[in-house]
Amino acid sequence: MRAMSGEHVTEAVAGCLAVLRGAVDRDWRGVRAGRVEWDCHTTAVHVADDLVAYAANLAGRARDAYVPFELRLDEGTGNTGLLQVLETTGALLAAAVTTAPPDVRAFHPYPFRSADRVGFAAMGVAEVLLHTHDMAEGLGLPYEPSAGLAESVLATIFPHVQPGPEPWPTLLWATGRGELPGRAPVTGWRWHNNLVLATERLTLSGVRPAAARDLALGGDGGFEWAGGEPEEGTREAARMLVKAYEAGAHRPEFTVFALVRAEDGRAVGALGFHGAPDEEGRTEIGYNLVEGARGQGYATEALHALSRWALARDDVRTLYARAQRTNTASQAVLTRAGFRPAGALDDRLLAYELRA
Repeated sequence: MRAMSGEHVTEAVAGCLAVLRGAVDRDWRGVRAGRVEWDCHTTAVHVADDLVAYAANLAGRARDAYVPFELRLDEGTGNTGLLQVLETTGALLAAAVTTAPPDVRAFHPYPFRSADRVGFAAMGVAEVLLHTHDMAEGLGLPYEPSAGLAESVLATIFPHVQPGPEPWPTLLWATGRGELPGRAPVTGWRWHNNLVLATERLTLSGVRPAAARDLALGGDGGFEWAGGEPEEGTREAARMLVKAYEAGAHRPEFTVFALVRAEDGRAVGALGFHGAPDEEGRTEIGYNLVEGARGQGYATEALHALSRWALARDDVRTLYARAQRTNTASQAVLTRAGFRPAGALDDRLLAYELRA
């Protein structure tokens, strides 16, 4: 599975246009778009407005709000012209995603008030797929996007949704547009961009299920790794994340974070949680660095930042970590980050804790 990109946006928009051209001679203002409250004309304008807004925010590096403008059609614009607007705004978002550096983030409210190029691509594709479904339903047209597109959207901005038997029905269910056997109807939903934390020298970039799956299968997860590839410990953490995601147990804020060095944009390791906190507010944390990045304080810097973020939450009271008896460097990292010895687990492992 490739990371969401400008090519995905182009593919989604092309599918939308192919469907809607089959009803270009219909009165879109007089037809409700499926289950939404808008007519098909208003829905198409909404999609175009979102596409250009996402492009503007990403290209303009918007920080605290959307770039203050709104799409407005010329008076008298018909359906053919509206399709041209959809095609053009899709091309603008695809270009913005393609040209944005991987470290750039711009404003989007859900849930951490920013998104990167992968997030904006996924949100744009989601808008196109879902609202094309709405319009096609209202106009009585058949429509089903590729399973790959739907799967990528789910694994990028719906990390909290357990995958279903088929990606497209799962995406429709997750957005209140359909039923899924064995699952309760969805009445309220939002997608979920990844969490990013910044330190003096690093960016802790939350790994999405899509990227974790790539790492687990031997890929780079969309990151450029110092030394050429991640440590095996990072791949194992990615496998754990994918397993939790597939079981519906993944909490996206308690994820694995790639440690991206600010000076060159290369990932030097990974740090993250082994799962969400239990009923007592206890969760385990682990980390590793590529060999060439060790001994420079990166692990301590990252662990301190993530611990501070976690312990500021109401649902976390204790962070737990393990270190091998022979790994004095790891023990020193934990100590410098404020963790205290909590006994021996066996003849190989020592326990450490940091409490709120």
